Amino acid sequence: MNWISNYVRPKINSLFSRREVPENLWTKCPECGTMLFHRELAENLNICTHCDHHMAITPRDRFKALFDGGVFVEVKVPEPLADPLHFRDQKKYPDRMKAAQKATGEKDAMLVAEGEILRTPVVAVAQDFAFMGGSMGMYVGNAIVAAAERAVIARRPLVLFAAAGGARMQEGILSLMQMPRSTVAVQMLKEAGLPYIVVLTHPTTGGVTASYAMLGDVQIAEPNALICFAGPRVIEQTIREKLPEGFQRAEYLLDHGMLDRVIHRKALRDELVTILRMLTKQSPAVRGEIAVLSAKPEAEVTA
Repeated sequence: MNWISNYVRPKINSLFSRREVPENLWTKCPECGTMLFHRELAENLNICTHCDHHMAITPRDRFKALFDGGVFVEVKVPEPLADPLHFRDQKKYPDRMKAAQKATGEKDAMLVAEGEILRTPVVAVAQDFAFMGGSMGMYVGNAIVAAAERAVIARRPLVLFAAAGGARMQEGILSLMQMPRSTVAVQMLKEAGLPYIVVLTHPTTGGVTASYAMLGDVQIAEPNALICFAGPRVIEQTIREKLPEGFQRAEYLLDHGMLDRVIHRKALRDELVTILRMLTKQSPAVRGEIAVLSAKPEAEVTA
């Protein structure tokens, strides 16, 4: 037995060989550039532990943190036509959809669910900006209508988390038609006397802000969220003037009367419960139960 080749050499090679490190272990904060361990970031609700920047969070992860014990029931959304305009740019529209579905694990850019927040029954809707920029297509319109109908049937308030780049160009006029459709859905809630709360997250832009995202009974935003119809760069190029510092950010809109609250993501759960129970004339939530109701089980239920 040659101990040099059989023992020493492998030992030296193991010390100096390059080890493969998975790329998804770390996330770079887009605001301060700090490298954040993915598990620590997830436990902090995708908020930078260094500068407190609110990063994007998936609808499913948001609901797990929002609902009691992380338990929620998905509300079924009617499937629209797959490719009504047979649209193609650099890729076919169905190919783009398949790529987005594979990347996010979701059917489309919106998830509808119902559950309880500190024993307060609600229906919730959340957009996923990672799915084609959270663009508003027919599925998103169907999701909002389905959420409103479910809220009316169950007599529950509706909470919507908006995050979008606007209408989905691949669906053309059919995408723009979701603006009046979603407005009618919101009107259904108002006629039923049910609260409609909107939480604007970064970014919420385009036709979404011209429809359901700005029709809430109470308008809440996460810190430093970009909220606008046309972006600041487009406006500056149009008017040829420099915009004020922080223009179209959540804090600026709050100061100018377009928002009711700017709430940290960790405080959002309690704030929503307080507002919802006030609007539905219920007694305040029992705060001693928060720790018990925040425990997360392994699975969720799908309707």
